[in-house]
Amino acid sequence: MDFKSFDFNALKKYLDPKAADDLNAFLEKLPQNAGQTALIAAGIAWGAAAALGLYTAVQTQTMIEMRAKLKETKALKPAVPTITEKPIDKASVEKFVSSAKEIYRGIDIKANGSQVIITARSTSNFTEFREALGHVQNGGKGWRVSLEKMCVGRECGKNAKLSATLKVNKVTVTEPKKKG
Repeated sequence: MDFKSFDFNALKKYLDPKAADDLNAFLEKLPQNAGQTALIAAGIAWGAAAALGLYTAVQTQTMIEMRAKLKETKALKPAVPTITEKPIDKASVEKFVSSAKEIYRGIDIKANGSQVIITARSTSNFTEFREALGHVQNGGKGWRVSLEKMCVGRECGKNAKLSATLKVNKVTVTEPKKKG
């Protein structure tokens, strides 16, 4: 619809001072024409709609406040560095095991990938076994050693009375991502 084809004469009758009198006359005759029951029902419907609108407005305001608090909380969250673990290369583990074999001659120490397997044929070698475990724990820079399997006595089988399998990982810490 363009502005040139608009009928201003039709708009004139709604803006006429008599139009307000016509609306007033209609509202005064409404109870007689529609009946009180219909007006009560309409009033209840309008009241329910108003109450629902008020409830929605209050809930929306509460939601807006909660969202503002959430944004504020997220803004206060510190940047945290990322910690990752990677298995140690086989050569480093084998080099460590060869030097440990020279120190702990009463027990058997083997490398299996990024794992170190320590076994002793007798429980009387417990002190040396314990020291070898501690040596692996402190074996290298950035090493994180976790105990995969450990057994004592009959649990280990016929060949060994003490056995431990240790998994060696390298820990790296990366800088947190900058915001903004």
